[in-house]
Amino acid sequence: MIFAAHADGWFDLPGGRVRCALGQAGVTPAAAKREGDLASPAGVWPIRRLLWRPDKGPAPATALSVQPIAPDDGWCDAPGDPAYNRPVTLPYPASAERMWRDDGLYDLVLVLGHNDDPPVPGLGSAIFLHLARTDYGPTEGCVALARADMEAFLAAAKPGDAVEIEEA
Repeated sequence: MIFAAHADGWFDLPGGRVRCALGQAGVTPAAAKREGDLASPAGVWPIRRLLWRPDKGPAPATALSVQPIAPDDGWCDAPGDPAYNRPVTLPYPASAERMWRDDGLYDLVLVLGHNDDPPVPGLGSAIFLHLARTDYGPTEGCVALARADMEAFLAAAKPGDAVEIEEA
């Protein structure tokens, strides 16, 4: 199944449409996506796995591959580094995003298969489907859902499914 995130801030679930947040700079064609541009890349991105904070409760019910996040987990966003757009252990010598966040946005985070097979330096990293802020404030290029909607998504998603980020 392909779950669609629309540029107008709506996400299709089997039971209907729900709100979502997208990149601060909107949605851009995948070929134009650049590291740090704050845009969500248009395209169909396979779901790789679910990461979750085990200190915030049990893993949610899902058929997807699930992996706990540890306090020293990071994600490399340095285009010149060999681990670009890959998980790393913190501290890391190059720029890396901290996965164990204090704001709760990554308590549940799906890794999407954008620019990862293989990663091309500079074409964007760390494109996730994660939890939204309560006001649905924009992301740095990811897709974000409210926790209840994320849990409904996880209950419906199966291995081989994907998320499509659609342009307006």
